[in-house]
Amino acid sequence: MTLLLMIAGLFALILIDVPIAIALGVVAVTAMLLTQGADILPNVALVMYDGATKFPLLAIPMFILAGAIMNASGISRRLIAFASALLGFVRGGLAIVNIGVSMFFAEISGSAVADVAATGSILIPAMKRRGYPKAFAAAVTSSSATIAVIIPPSIPMILYGVMSDSSIVQLFVAGIIPGVLGGLGMMSLSYWMARRQNWPVEEIFALSKLWTTFKEASWALVLPVIILGGIFGGLVTATEGAGLAVAAALLIGGVVYRDLDWPFLKQAIIEGGLQTAVVMLLVASSALVGVYLTEQQVPQKLAVAILQWTDDRYAVLALLNVFFLLIGLFLHSAAAIILVVPVVMPLVTAVGIDPVHFGLVVTLNLGIGQQTPPVASVLITACSIAKANIWEVSKVNIYFISVLFAILMMVTYLPAIPMSLVEFFYR
Repeated sequence: MTLLLMIAGLFALILIDVPIAIALGVVAVTAMLLTQGADILPNVALVMYDGATKFPLLAIPMFILAGAIMNASGISRRLIAFASALLGFVRGGLAIVNIGVSMFFAEISGSAVADVAATGSILIPAMKRRGYPKAFAAAVTSSSATIAVIIPPSIPMILYGVMSDSSIVQLFVAGIIPGVLGGLGMMSLSYWMARRQNWPVEEIFALSKLWTTFKEASWALVLPVIILGGIFGGLVTATEGAGLAVAAALLIGGVVYRDLDWPFLKQAIIEGGLQTAVVMLLVASSALVGVYLTEQQVPQKLAVAILQWTDDRYAVLALLNVFFLLIGLFLHSAAAIILVVPVVMPLVTAVGIDPVHFGLVVTLNLGIGQQTPPVASVLITACSIAKANIWEVSKVNIYFISVLFAILMMVTYLPAIPMSLVEFFYR
């Protein structure tokens, strides 16, 4: 009953346009006052401060900053030129280039919104000029950007790792196979649609152009090797890897390429700071909710109630999939992870679900939520760039969402596939 009342109060505040972080804090403090009295109030600031100052959370602003530096220094433009020279001879090649660049950009920023903002501003207008429907251009850009939350490093995975006390590095490794399979699935779908619609071949394959663009992009191609190699090799933690990403992006963009647009970078840093502030306030507010629910043993009671109905691991996963898909319609991924994960983790543990496996399930569910209105933060960004109607784009995007859903089902019910690398390297 306590949990239901808190959820009802939370959604009532959200419906009257109270920011989610503020709504979380109001609900938590109100519950504490009603059940524990005013004596609990001095602890509120301490709990919020402790929740928002966890070391792994430092990775979030630094990965966002690394993505901003990539875009401001022309690294993104060089990668797109190289990908176009490599794949432009394929029918529908610019759509495939779009997906490929998103997969690469995901290895630096970890943010789908940053991905679509950086690559979409270049690729969507180019696709429209080449005769692609703007709804398709927005859809492929939006859905391929969601791969950023699957392929490491992933900001939602960092949040999940903090909320569930799971290994962030193992979460990153678990995301490699699903991320690659998702990208290949979207590329195959784009090729099939291009053949059906007779969309253009971008350019004739030229080895000389491929070599020229490769040389220009070669330093940029080193970035994921440095960052992911350091993290997976055990040389740095995920947080230290984020700092390494910023340093490497500054070195390559500012010293090697000498092409850093400082006014653009300043604006990107401000926007990144705002994004980070929103996430950190959410984390701080959720810490209050988490402490209260833990003291009232609400997560444990929920686990017991569901286990009385079923203790089958895959039935529980099916229930949680439906739950997170519904939550993803209305909450941003950060808010959903921070609000829900601490509540369901006792249930996940009780039925024997690997927390790293479950983290991948959660991330994919909320990645799909980025593409489904009414919230659909990534889809809305792509539609804004393309100047396209969100519902027209959604009609096309359903095909790409189906690819993400197929990957979700594979991850959920064939965990040996995504977890194979984790088992090989860490267990």
